[in-house]
Amino acid sequence: MAAEGHKEKDINALPLLLICFFLAPLFLPIFSSQSLQRPISHSQHISQAMNKAVILVGGPSRATRFRPLSMHLPQPLFPVGGKPIIWHQIKALSEVRDLKEIILIGFFEDFIFRPFLGKCQEEFPTITFKYLREYSQLGTAGGFFHFRDQIMRGAPKNIFMLYTDICCSFPLSELLAQHERHGRLGTIMVTKVERSSAHLYGCVVVDKETKLAAHYVEKPETYVSDMASTGVFVFDQDIFRFMAQVMDKRADEFEHQRANESAYGRFEENDEDHDVNRLRLEQDVLRQMAADKKLSAYLCTGFWRQIKSAASAVPANALYLQKALADGDSSITATSANGPEITGAVFIHPSAQVHPTARIGPNVSIHARVVVGPGVRINDSIVLDNVHVKDNAAVLHAIVGWDSRIGMWGRVEGTRVTSPDDIDEVTHSGVKLNSICILGEDVQVKDEVFIRNSIVLPHKDLAGNKHNEIIM
Repeated sequence: MAAEGHKEKDINALPLLLICFFLAPLFLPIFSSQSLQRPISHSQHISQAMNKAVILVGGPSRATRFRPLSMHLPQPLFPVGGKPIIWHQIKALSEVRDLKEIILIGFFEDFIFRPFLGKCQEEFPTITFKYLREYSQLGTAGGFFHFRDQIMRGAPKNIFMLYTDICCSFPLSELLAQHERHGRLGTIMVTKVERSSAHLYGCVVVDKETKLAAHYVEKPETYVSDMASTGVFVFDQDIFRFMAQVMDKRADEFEHQRANESAYGRFEENDEDHDVNRLRLEQDVLRQMAADKKLSAYLCTGFWRQIKSAASAVPANALYLQKALADGDSSITATSANGPEITGAVFIHPSAQVHPTARIGPNVSIHARVVVGPGVRINDSIVLDNVHVKDNAAVLHAIVGWDSRIGMWGRVEGTRVTSPDDIDEVTHSGVKLNSICILGEDVQVKDEVFIRNSIVLPHKDLAGNKHNEIIM
């Protein structure tokens, strides 16, 4: 009986199923036009025009000229202008329209940048941050090419690439505008340098009318151009296809060279120049782009300089502080009724204690928990965390490392930097040149001791005067 009841229900349901079957095509256009074909959302429009940025941060073995400061902190995180070097690049990138992700590529351990990127995520919530670690030497463009799938995720329209060891006004929006206007595969930002120092940089021959980069030479032996690469680039999304073609061409050339040299027994298997997995941005990619007329050049008229040696941090600090002062940035400290005498652009961390009789500036950064005693004079310097500068001491054209102490009437003084060439080398044949005075971490300078034009490695006690020395 139960089975007969089920059959009867099924038979009664047949007319209803037939009605739905024949009427469904009539309602389908309604659903397809309203529910299935939804209008494109604002976020979808953004993703179609999104931009990304890659910052090449290098690794611990590549900042040897930044010692002794890089012995305590990676160079990209060293503070200039009151903020880490790399923060200034991130801040400039955050102001570029539709920029949604910033990727750091380097050789550092993964945990090194984690706290910093966490703070950046809070400060710039609309941007995603990521660190990708290289595990082998792939060349200046090798890591960029190796992580191409992650960089291209989301189909970015334009990709910025920046070196981390530069100080710049970063006119990135203007750079992007010219790049999109000219429609070439890539645009390199250049700056005008002195003819006498042009051989120290990658030089670009630029057509003034078309802005075409007609020729690129990395550190030429003879004069080529006074337009130097700033280490800032923007590329079209087709850059990885071009890089793949460059690598294929190099592989063919290496194979041909291997065959010729092997015949004469001159081929070396471990020679880095024969590594087909290495890709150099300047020599391999930019030079070929210029030859193929796929590279344009944008002239940066603001400030720019490299941050290669530890001494170069002081003039970079000055440039960023002066920019912050001109922009009316709240981080700049002004003279107050109960505070010290302030001259020019000065950054003083809120936790620092500076005596009202001290004279600070111009171009000074004083960091967290620093104590500055009565009558102290600080000019053109960086004073790092937990430093104590005692009564009537002077710090001029210098960097004072973390947890250091300068005794009463002590003096730490370097030579003022007036040209970019002054800081390209701070030593020669093991002898300290006249330049910025640098104290590493935990250096104790006794009362009435004068340290001049010297580099002092960490954890040293100095009871006597030192001039033009490297104190190991």
